[in-house]
Amino acid sequence: MMRFSVLASGSTGNAFYVETETERLLVDAGLSGKQLEQLFQQIGRHLKDVTAILVTHEHSDHIKGLGVIARKYQLPIYANEKTWKAMEGLVGEIPTDQKFVFPTGSIRSFRGIDVESFGVSHDAAEPMFYVFHHEGKKLALMTDTGYVSERMKRTIEHADVFVFESNHDVEMLRMGPYPWSIKRRILSDVGHVSNEDAALALADVIGERTKRIYLAHLSQDNNMKELARMTVEQLLVNRGFSVGEQFVLYDTDPKIPTDLAYV
Repeated sequence: MMRFSVLASGSTGNAFYVETETERLLVDAGLSGKQLEQLFQQIGRHLKDVTAILVTHEHSDHIKGLGVIARKYQLPIYANEKTWKAMEGLVGEIPTDQKFVFPTGSIRSFRGIDVESFGVSHDAAEPMFYVFHHEGKKLALMTDTGYVSERMKRTIEHADVFVFESNHDVEMLRMGPYPWSIKRRILSDVGHVSNEDAALALADVIGERTKRIYLAHLSQDNNMKELARMTVEQLLVNRGFSVGEQFVLYDTDPKIPTDLAYV
């Protein structure tokens, strides 16, 4: 069976864990090595048992602790070529035998779990996220995108579990203290998905097998868990979904991991 935990999610750092009987994969390492070790302890796991790290893109809230833990635990790292190049100088020296290329739009098998990479729209070198397939189950992970294209929807649709960006409330962002240049970036096609846009995209990809949706990468300054959940739930209800019966919405947190759960 496939199990997972959103270890940390938000503007300050991101890390996601998924395991099967034979594999233990970490997606991103956007916190310090010490913080990552503590998060693993909280779900009853240890970094030394991780079999590979998958990287989505080179922004610091996704790779802050990458070099440290990769060297300490001798972990193989997978990223596409442009991300590897963009990470030069940001993660320190990584031994050649720990560096692997995972092209965008490809599928790589890790002893029984097939990982499908797909491109997103974000202001990074070549950002990509992942769908995990194992024994008929499908887990879709997607944050850090300015919009959700039809291609992205086709890749992630009908997943059993979604970990889906719900970054900001548009009015909070517009009225907030950020400089207009940053507001414009967040609202752009290479920024982040709002609560409303997350709900509209989810309405197009939720399937009969969907049981859990985790709202992820919430902005510290421009969103609140309750607001994100309420906005997404209301829009989905308006689209005819029975939230709480067909599937359940879950919060994620920048410091507290979600419970290790089966897909």
